[in-house]
Amino acid sequence: MSGFVEKPEPIEVPGLVHLHTGKVRELYQNEAGDLVMVASDRMSAYDWVLPTEIPDKGRVLTQLSLWWFDQLRDLVPNHVISAEVPEGAPADWQGRTLICKSLKMVPVECVARGYLTGSGLVEYNESRTVCGLALPEGLVDGSELPAPIFTPATKAEVGEHDENVSYEEVARQVGPETAAQLRQATLAVYSRARDIARDRGIILADTKFEFGFDGDRLVIADEVLTPDSSRFWPSDQWQPGRAQPSYDKQFVRDWLTSAESGWDRKSEQPPPSLPEHVVVATRQKYVEAYERLTGTSW
Repeated sequence: MSGFVEKPEPIEVPGLVHLHTGKVRELYQNEAGDLVMVASDRMSAYDWVLPTEIPDKGRVLTQLSLWWFDQLRDLVPNHVISAEVPEGAPADWQGRTLICKSLKMVPVECVARGYLTGSGLVEYNESRTVCGLALPEGLVDGSELPAPIFTPATKAEVGEHDENVSYEEVARQVGPETAAQLRQATLAVYSRARDIARDRGIILADTKFEFGFDGDRLVIADEVLTPDSSRFWPSDQWQPGRAQPSYDKQFVRDWLTSAESGWDRKSEQPPPSLPEHVVVATRQKYVEAYERLTGTSW
């Protein structure tokens, strides 16, 4: 059992139809048929949407995505039409709203890994593979891979696990041509972003993208290269063989599984509220990731 600890009621806005409440975003449609994505300050971990919000988180995700879309536009088109707030929407939507093209989404989480950790490490320790791709012996938590790899996952509903799958399974589900396009775009975007982050003292260990089609054109959608969808590590503290310090939600995951939280992840009980010191430190990590990557102050 998992999902929302406390599911929010969507805000009603004249001229907008509410379509979906996601882990972090509210999705609406305007009268022109475009999608309106509003990033909340909600935090999700271990398939739960937590009861405690992280101030400014939705704005950081939105503004960082916009910055990355700009860095990547020559590699792959994106779905953003504008960042204007619809008339009649709450003032709080400022800075956290994107008006986007409605795409035919591909039901695959497109994950790129340049370093071994997380679920990839678990699989590697069992079989020396990740998503069926053979990797060399001797890798440990945090090892850099010989080359970035495409390790897709099936997209799950709120409260369900995304499940790692092989490239062959993706080709079976969406067709070989689309699978090849997804792999090529994912690795091209990851490689560009990895190099940009590296110049700013950050290791982009792994990240996930979502793509859709605008006609026959593949378009990158949702958020890109944020602390919610990526693992960012400070490069001056990188040390393979241990868990790395990070600028992402790993800090929250670590607290939830600590003795201090008192929560048993294997139980069916929802996770507890986050204490103030975890909220403050998490916000600080998200803001620092934004500032180091973009070179501008929050």
